[in-house]
Formats: sequence, C-alpha cells, structure tokens
Amino acid sequence: MIDLLRPAVSFLATTFLAAGLGAQTPAAPKVEFPAASPTATVQQRVGLTDIEVVYARPGVKGRKIFGDLVPHGEVWRTGANDATKITFSTPVKIGGADVPAGSYALFTIPTPTEWTIILNKVTGQWGSYSYDEKNDQMRVKVKPVALAEMVETFEIGWADVKDSTATLQLSWDKTRVPVKVETDLVKVLVPQIEAAMAADGKKPYFQAAMFYYGNNLDLKKAITWMDAGLAEQPEAFWMMYRKGLILAKMGDKKGAAEAANKSLEMASKAEGAIKEEYTRLNKALLATLK
Repeated sequence: MIDLLRPAVSFLATTFLAAGLGAQTPAAPKVEFPAASPTATVQQRVGLTDIEVVYARPGVKGRKIFGDLVPHGEVWRTGANDATKITFSTPVKIGGADVPAGSYALFTIPTPTEWTIILNKVTGQWGSYSYDEKNDQMRVKVKPVALAEMVETFEIGWADVKDSTATLQLSWDKTRVPVKVETDLVKVLVPQIEAAMAADGKKPYFQAAMFYYGNNLDLKKAITWMDAGLAEQPEAFWMMYRKGLILAKMGDKKGAAEAANKSLEMASKAEGAIKEEYTRLNKALLATLK
C-alpha cells in the first residue's frame, strides 16, 4: 500500500524547521571590558640573575587600603586576582634567607610597623584563599616606609640596582615596602673569569679588572689585567684612567697620579664630549690624590 501521508509529513517538518531557523536570535557581538586590576609584568636583571614579577594592579579608587581593604595581620595576595608570581633564574637571598632558583607566589602580611614577606612554593593561587603556610619557602620581616605622595595604582618596581643587589619595592596608597634581593655574583663569576684568563685566545682583561676593582677582590690581579688590556690598546685613555682608580684604591697615590696624567695627555688628542668627560674625570681623580 502506498503511504500517501509521508510526503505531506516531510513537507511540514521541513517547513517548520526552516521557520524555526529563521526565527533564531543572532548572537550578540562580543564585548571586551577593561580589567578592574590589569595585569603587569616587571623584568629586571641583577648581575647575572633574571627576575620576573607578574601581578595585578588594583587602584585606591577612594578607598581606605591598609587596615581596611587589606586587613592588618592577614595574608594578602600582594596585588589582585591571582597571587603575585615572582621568578628567579638563579638562587638569591632575601633578607638573608636562601631562595633557590624557580617561581614562587609572593604573599605579604601587612601591619602598620612591620610587613612579613612570604615566598610560597605554590603558584597560580587565586587570592590567598588556599594559601598554606606549610608550603612557604621563606618568611622575612621588613619595615614599611610612609610616602608623602599617594600612589593610586599598586606598583611593584626595582630600585638601587647594582651588580649583585637590588631593592624590590611594593608601593600603594601612602606606603612603600622595600625588600632587598641579593645574588652571589662573585661566587658565580670569579671561577669563570679565572678560567678565561687561564685559557688561550682573547681575554676580557678590562672587564675582569673592573669587576675585581668594583667588588674589592684581588687588586694586584686587577692591575695586571688592566696593564694587559692597555698593551693591546695602548691609546685607550679610558683604560688608563681606570688603572689610576685601581692604583688609588691600592693606596699607590704616586702611581695613580701618573696614570691620571697619562690619561689626560692621551684624552687631549680626542675630540668632542668624550675628551671633555675624561679631562673632567682625570682632574677629579688627581684632586683626590693631593
């Protein structure tokens, strides 16, 4: 028997499907809103150590911050959203505490007179809700500093950056918290310098001499290397000036004065700003030797 209803049913189903598709509401355009506390990344090299801080930056926005929005005596994520993350490419010391290379969550416990700085081994935590003290790598205490001018947006930055030390600064509202970070650059670099000096080929005489000078290491080696550098570049008046600095630190005022006068004579043949700079530097050095 021929099913005369099937074509009609199929026609109706197709009609209703098409009508349904035509009646669907089109998707609304995607709207991207600005983050209330935008993420920032701060990178700093200290000596041979690369340090990266990733954090979110809340604003004051007319609120009372420490003691209210950020309660005193409680663990704080040190920013907003995820706990602040800090990564060290080599081992460092913070407040005298050893910190292995790696990534850590940076928590703090603020009080009016003292902050506890915490590095926790578990990164990626939202806020401090799942914080567990048993996962701490270290805790140190530091003193906050009162600011005359308000810092509207929470800021993590670096100051006093030197060859082996720097100060991590947490600044918000009218409070700044300085955290000293130290790297053992001498321990890392001296064996490399000694190996380079013992090997064949071109040697970093000038850089090695200045590193030993700047870090109060073996100044006899430093002056030997500076002389070797000058033997390769006899017209390098900038090296001759620094030879004078090394001799002055060694207590050899006569030798330092001879080097400064020689550098002055050599620099007089130069032109422009570099001549003026080394004339001024050498005269200043000579003035200290009288």
